[in-house]
Amino acid sequence: MLANPHRITINTPIIFRDKLPAKVDIVIIGGGVIGVFTALYLARMGKRVLICEKGRIAAEQSSRNWGWIRQQGRDVAELPIMMQSLKLWHQVNNQTGGQCGVCTVGVNYLATTEAELQKLEQWLSVAKQHGLDSRKLSGKDVADLFSGQSNRQWIGGVCTPSDSRAEPWIAVPSVARLAHRSGAYIRENCAVRALDTAAGKLAGVVTEDGRVACEQVVLAAGAWSSVFARNHGIDIPQLVVRATVAQTCKLPAFATGNSADEQLAIRRRADGGYTVALADRHDFFPGKDAFRHFLTYLPLLKLSWKQIRVHFNAPPGFPDSWFTPRSWTADQVSPFEKTRVVEPQPNMKYVNLMISRFMTRFPKVDKPTMLNCWAGMIDTMPDVVPVLDRAPVLDGLVIATGMSGHGFGIGPGYGRIIARMLSGRQIEHDLSRFRFNRFTDSSPLVLGYSL
Repeated sequence: MLANPHRITINTPIIFRDKLPAKVDIVIIGGGVIGVFTALYLARMGKRVLICEKGRIAAEQSSRNWGWIRQQGRDVAELPIMMQSLKLWHQVNNQTGGQCGVCTVGVNYLATTEAELQKLEQWLSVAKQHGLDSRKLSGKDVADLFSGQSNRQWIGGVCTPSDSRAEPWIAVPSVARLAHRSGAYIRENCAVRALDTAAGKLAGVVTEDGRVACEQVVLAAGAWSSVFARNHGIDIPQLVVRATVAQTCKLPAFATGNSADEQLAIRRRADGGYTVALADRHDFFPGKDAFRHFLTYLPLLKLSWKQIRVHFNAPPGFPDSWFTPRSWTADQVSPFEKTRVVEPQPNMKYVNLMISRFMTRFPKVDKPTMLNCWAGMIDTMPDVVPVLDRAPVLDGLVIATGMSGHGFGIGPGYGRIIARMLSGRQIEHDLSRFRFNRFTDSSPLVLGYSL
């Protein structure tokens, strides 16, 4: 049975407050889905590993996402990792007694135009190469998905029945408890201020609570990774966008799968409501990093500019705010202590638009009451795939960031890869697509397949 879920904020009680060890093998900066799964697999390999989380485990995007665990629509380089991740999610769900809320419901992408349908169907060739159960949907198939409760004229779509969902408010904290039982140290409300280096190699980290010696560090700080890295002279072309999400009251189970068309996405929740989000709206608050990386992002902007609403008033505490420091010393209070958990205000215009679009698509269902709405900061890269690589300028540092809104579902697979990388074991996947220097080695920018 699932625990009673509540959204994670800075007011969520601290669960993990292990004594800061003097020395470990590996320190992980960031207690999101990537960091937690990395710690789980490292601990099971017998490594002494410490997660330092500036606020609360999974308090930022790892608990603010849609809850989809999807293979469908993945970049071709990510797909094998995602297929493995799906299996790993089911494994840890069983190991936590079902507390992650993982269940197989399928993912459905729907189209209202021939152009959109052709775009969706192009991905089926990728699915076929990897033996996925993805298939086309006819207009009648789509109508059947919603138990006769919709009169929306979708002309078809694509579905992957083996795709799943989980409950973000409880999934990653449940995995963190599993990692803790496996021997990982976890300390919330403990920001890493800086790396401690000697002769070009890592010697440890300096946290707000003291120094920890280690030989390797994983930077998995989500939207804050580029801020941390820049203080050490490492330039990650990472930006963030704000995404607004809402939770409806309990409604009939007219749709059990995860579904999205060009404008609206819905997911049935374990509490009987639906998670609802706009598929064509994100808010962007340009700061110093946005202007520095403008040319690198230009190909992506040309493709997605219609979905972006630009605001020139980023509140203090946002990663790319004009007020966020870009340099500090290890004995100074860092930006991560000043903003333990970034809590963006949801865009209420978007929430009202969600309600309107929901009612248009499902007129036979009662008008939904929104019980809760929130926003999260999605960290993205210019080609919409992450960086997963050793830092070329500092021996011992692994960078795992820029998940581009795809991190929750693929987190277990990336965590397993990072754990194997750090422990010197063979990597089972081709990681060349995710190399750190792909933006500076004169190779062409290849945009990921993103829906």
